[in-house]
Amino acid sequence: MSELADFGLIGLAVMGENLALNVESRGYKMAVFNRTTEKVDNLINGRAAGKNFVGCHSVEELVQSLASPRKVMMLVKAGPAVDALIDQLIPLLDEGDIIIDGGNTHFTDTERRTTYVEEQGLLYVGTGVSGGEEGALKGPSMMPGGSEEGWSHVEPIFKAIAAKVGPENDIPCCEWVGPRGAGHYVKMVHNGIEYGDMQLICEAYQMLKDAVGLNNDEMYDVFAEWNRGDLQSYLIEITRDIFSVKDDESDGYLVDMILDRAGAKGTGKWMSQLALDLGVPSTLVTTAVYARSLSSLKDSRVKASTILGGPDGAARDISEEDKAQLVEDIRQALYASKICSYAQGFVQLQHAAAEHNWPLNYGECALLWRGGCIIRAQFLDRIKEAFDAQPDLENLLLYPYFTEAVHAAQASWRRVVMLATELGIPVPAFSTALAYYDSIRREVLPANLLQAQRDYFGAHTFERTDKEGWFHAEWIQRRREPQD
Repeated sequence: MSELADFGLIGLAVMGENLALNVESRGYKMAVFNRTTEKVDNLINGRAAGKNFVGCHSVEELVQSLASPRKVMMLVKAGPAVDALIDQLIPLLDEGDIIIDGGNTHFTDTERRTTYVEEQGLLYVGTGVSGGEEGALKGPSMMPGGSEEGWSHVEPIFKAIAAKVGPENDIPCCEWVGPRGAGHYVKMVHNGIEYGDMQLICEAYQMLKDAVGLNNDEMYDVFAEWNRGDLQSYLIEITRDIFSVKDDESDGYLVDMILDRAGAKGTGKWMSQLALDLGVPSTLVTTAVYARSLSSLKDSRVKASTILGGPDGAARDISEEDKAQLVEDIRQALYASKICSYAQGFVQLQHAAAEHNWPLNYGECALLWRGGCIIRAQFLDRIKEAFDAQPDLENLLLYPYFTEAVHAAQASWRRVVMLATELGIPVPAFSTALAYYDSIRREVLPANLLQAQRDYFGAHTFERTDKEGWFHAEWIQRRREPQD
């Protein structure tokens, strides 16, 4: 092996440190740097002791430690720090060297930075990395985009460290996504779907707890069973595990001691904002973002709970047979809503690809998420099958497997939403998913009245059902005068 390192990494927080160890474990020599150099020394003398690492105390030292073409990955806080680091690296690198951004970056920044770095004679790869600290160490999902010429140089390393799936566990969850910001856009949609998945699971949890009356041990069993079927996924698996963890400071369970106030880092909001820009109805992620926002208003909710009336949300006195049916209804509602969430995510990817001229392969995108990432799930195989069979599939709901699944779940789905309303249990994501399904399946929506209103007050014009073109009506002159 060359004395020079094969790969450089800047940023040794948890993700960076674990990713560096992953790369080295695949037979590559690593050079690492962190602004706080104590972290470099701690890694070299700790977890990386005796391994093929070069610890560097400056960016210059790191660049000098790398074999050509140099491959430098940044895992630093998104935003101005990335731009500053790029400007620091550019004078130190040679033509054809590759700068890689592995952070949670807004795709527009990656679009801009790719152009800027290429103008300097260098190559730029913006790659989404998902899977948390465990994924970084054992195999993440990776979604690279940017300068395609740079992909051939980083491909062997990325595919070596990525999660593997398939019958032989040999298919890496890593593939070239597309030019410029495509990789970070796909990662953003992954995160948006993650928001929706988590909110849907939380609503299923509240229904199981409040409407069915299950305790944590019983919910552990329910989620364990769900994880053996269509809902098998990482998020269902960890939810199962959460219900088994006791609290060290009380006699109860830890989940019951956690304050019901959720945080967010922004990628869900980005997806929602960009969906609005594209004019596509990504309603699940938007609802999930607002649910987190509402959860943060804890003081307001505590006050409102003493003033605003409604059903108490308590479980009814029902038979064990009825309980079993309700649990199954909730499972079906969760699965149908999850299908709608993924359908919306892929519709947004399709519109973004057209808007930005990205040649996205939607089946491959589903495969990228099959292992290593937070939304990894069994049914992603079905999504890949759908796009492999119909590359121009307009909406996942129109593929026979998913059509049949939502048809089978529909009665249960509606019963859950109706029961939640009757009991006063908020299920915004279940309800939003069902409203999306009912809207997308209807040939006629009431937007004709909306267009009439817009034309009445603003002369915005409208289209007709019986002929082509745009029209305006003199509503005031033609209206019937109200009678006193």
